[in-house]
Amino acid sequence: MPASLLALAAGAFGIGTTEFIIMGLLTQVAQDLHISIPAAGTLISGYAIGVAVGAPLLTLGTRAWPRKRLLLALMLIFIAGNVAAVFAPSYGWLMAARVLTSLTHGTFFGVGAVVATGLVAPEKKASAIALMFSGLTLATLLGVPAGAWIGQHFGWRMSFAAVALVGIAAFLILWVFVPRQLAMPAPAPIRQELAVLGNAQVWLGLGITVFGFAGVFALYTYIEPLLTQVTHMGNQAVAITLLVFGAGLAIGNHLGGKLSDRGGAMRALFITLSGLLIALIAGRWTFGNPWIAMTYVLLLGIAAFMTVAPMQMRVLQSAGASGTNLASSLNISAFNLGNAIGAWIGGAVIAGGLGLLSLSWAAGALTVIGLLLTAASHRLDQAGTRPAAPSLDTGALCMKTE
Repeated sequence: MPASLLALAAGAFGIGTTEFIIMGLLTQVAQDLHISIPAAGTLISGYAIGVAVGAPLLTLGTRAWPRKRLLLALMLIFIAGNVAAVFAPSYGWLMAARVLTSLTHGTFFGVGAVVATGLVAPEKKASAIALMFSGLTLATLLGVPAGAWIGQHFGWRMSFAAVALVGIAAFLILWVFVPRQLAMPAPAPIRQELAVLGNAQVWLGLGITVFGFAGVFALYTYIEPLLTQVTHMGNQAVAITLLVFGAGLAIGNHLGGKLSDRGGAMRALFITLSGLLIALIAGRWTFGNPWIAMTYVLLLGIAAFMTVAPMQMRVLQSAGASGTNLASSLNISAFNLGNAIGAWIGGAVIAGGLGLLSLSWAAGALTVIGLLLTAASHRLDQAGTRPAAPSLDTGALCMKTE
């Protein structure tokens, strides 16, 4: 694996940290800006919407840019957004800073995934994507807890200042290690790029990502109340358990890439989504004991991120060479949409009085939808390789091709 992949992972680390860091700072932000905690929580929603909307638009608008220049420009926007957050005098200013930062997220991961696959041999493409996404898992494991610690001791603004410094470091690493001339296909005309939106397999792939990954957030969004109210863990044990989850993400991300390389993205999707379904449903019986709960959270992290590389790889394969940048960015939007849907479904379960342990059933149901879409995509693949029925007009056999 070339050093330039580690440079992409460094950028992913910074972006992943700024996405989730606000979760540990909501109380401080609310008190400092004189807003309610629910209002502060909309800073998370604003970021997700910025990713979902900004990713395809920014990707299309910069499709003719050299890839290295685009990655560096995205990191400069990322740095500017976090610096703006440091000096935010009001809620509106901070929301604008968060949305500005979010614009880099989808395009960086989408374009970065395409760049990563172009840096390695064909049989290592999924592993290359997994290595880039390891920056995101490390952000969950190290960046977010470190940012929360800085916020607790020096104020929430210093947390964003630290993330801005991470962005500067990532910019320098990308500048040094990513090749100036990448062996990437020439940018397609915008009409050809948009043609990917007419590809049924791309939409099925996006649906797999939305619903398959929504199951993760239907449960994990509420992991803290599960651990405190059901398992009766203290704050220190909860913090350790969340670190264990981050370790599981790192392991699962690596395994998902290897599995996709060896067996193909479609086979990997069936395996990983089935494993995730089992893990989510098992949560119904694993929060009664602290040690069992901690072990379960590790396994949940592994199962969750084993799905990421196959999901991204499947969409890239379905898009074809002319639409990979847009399709890849759309899939990052799909991940964020899945996060939002999962969190909303989980909240509805709790608000409906069904209890925290019922989250496992709701999470499993969402992932079942992802599995059904995977089966539909597989059947469409098979239909594209089987001989069609004889023509009534000519009696000749014709082959359907994608």
